[in-house]
Amino acid sequence: MNKQEFEILFREHFKALAGFAKKYVNDIDIAKGIVHEVFMKLWEKRNEIDTNQSVKSYLYTGVYNRSLNYIRDNKKFDKSEEQANIPEQKENWDISNEMTASEIQVKIDQTLKSLPEKCRQIFEMSRYEDLKYREIADKLNISIKTVETQMSKALKVLRKNLSEYIHLYLFLGFLTNFIK
Repeated sequence: MNKQEFEILFREHFKALAGFAKKYVNDIDIAKGIVHEVFMKLWEKRNEIDTNQSVKSYLYTGVYNRSLNYIRDNKKFDKSEEQANIPEQKENWDISNEMTASEIQVKIDQTLKSLPEKCRQIFEMSRYEDLKYREIADKLNISIKTVETQMSKALKVLRKNLSEYIHLYLFLGFLTNFIK
């Protein structure tokens, strides 16, 4: 990836990635910082990245993981002295949740990759870029009904493939962004 390709990638995805990160960290400035970090890491590793894999998926996964890290790291500062001295057990719970969240994210990525191209594109525009069905229809020059049908198809596949994780829904919360 050369500098020009990288700049294009940055311009195309920065806003959507910042919106995606803001859902987790609830602060647009922090979200932008997270996205900058992910792009810096991408630039540093540009020669190691497998171009057969989706760079977009790499970016979203990176932003997601850094957002979780931010949340985890800042929880430490919100604890009272008493809570801070408690438990290794709590740390194990956090690690377990983080591992499960990573596992689910991998499953989501695999499921999205298995969708037909147009279906995946529509889903990502809706969920990752926060576009309304009308906006997606206008951008892709298709009917709103087609967008609704493709979203329904994508959500059905996600529900099916993620059914084993549904019991974690209440604990992790982030699945609500994907399965409604």
